[in-house]
Formats: sequence, structure tokens, C-alpha cells
Amino acid sequence: MIAYLAGTVAHVTLDRAVLDVQGVGYLVHAAPATLAGLRVGEPARLHTTLVVREDSMTLYAFAEPAEREVFETAQSVSGVGPRIALAMLAVLTPDALRRAVDGEDTATLQRVPGIGAKSAQRIVLELSGKLGAPTGEGVAVVGPATSDERGQVVEALVGLGWSTKVADDAVAKVLAEAGHDTVGAADVPATLRAALRVLGPKRG
Repeated sequence: MIAYLAGTVAHVTLDRAVLDVQGVGYLVHAAPATLAGLRVGEPARLHTTLVVREDSMTLYAFAEPAEREVFETAQSVSGVGPRIALAMLAVLTPDALRRAVDGEDTATLQRVPGIGAKSAQRIVLELSGKLGAPTGEGVAVVGPATSDERGQVVEALVGLGWSTKVADDAVAKVLAEAGHDTVGAADVPATLRAALRVLGPKRG
């Protein structure tokens, strides 16, 4: 298993990136929040897991080990493959997923594209006790900020296919609901997840 990759970001697209590790380009699939933190030409270290199928070997990358653990555990649920597991992390932080499972909050799980009522119930049932108890991390969507990084969130959303106006409106709504005016650097991933929940799955 390839546990992590450390190298230079060579390319970033809507759902994947290429990491140059000593002259070898590794293609990795990742959630929007992870991709939003990557910059072409800059160094990066990503935690990875390799999914092997009969006709393919696919690397998935994560900013934190906890995200990788959730990704791998989620696939123990019948009907949940890598695509749905990655979608979970696009919408929910690992701890938000723990809270949803622990509290049998199927409504929160159904915010994930591809998860309906029956799937949400199955996830609660089959993941119960497997993800551990919620830690309390990441409860606030956006925290107080000393600098405004909202442009980074808008840029990431535009890169995922939304117009600048739609992206800006979504970020503004997230900030308004959280009672804040700016986005701190540490809050960019959480704000991006919240904006994706506001926008819903991209169509067309």
C-alpha cells in the first residue's frame, strides 16, 4: 500500500491532481477541499490509499489520515464504493460523519450526492461503532478570521464548474449563516464543504 506521497504539485483538475514525486507523476483522486489546498508548482504531502479493481488501480488522496480512515471504513457498507465514500468527504468532515452516524442523523447523510433515504439508513446501521465517537472537532462551519481567504473558496468553486457570481453568493450565504464576515486560512476547507452543501451537486 502507498501510505502517502510527498512531492510537487504538477497538475490540478476538478476531481484529481498529479503529484510529481522524484520525476514520477502520480495521479490521485481527491475531494474538493483537499484539491483546493493544492497549488501547481508547490510542494505537497498527501495521505493515500490504493483501490485495486480487476481492470484498474486508483489512488485516492487526503489531506489528513482521519479522512483516509473514514474513506476506507465507509466502503465496508454494502453499496458504498470509492465514489460515494469520496462524496461523503466532499460534503462532511470526518467528525461530522461520526456525529451523523452516532446520532442516526439520516437527513445529514442525504446531503451527500448519491445517498438516498435507504442508503442513509444502511450507512447508520453498518457504520455504527466503526468510526469511533465524535471528537467535537470541526463543529463550527467558519470561525473568526484575521484575514479574508474567501477568494480562495470562490476560486475553488469556479474551478469545479460554477460561475463566479454563483460561487460568491454561496460563500456569502455560508458566512451569513455562521455570523462571520471573513474566511480565515484554516477555515477554507470547512467553508468550501459548506458552500458545496448550499450549491448541491453540479448539474450538466
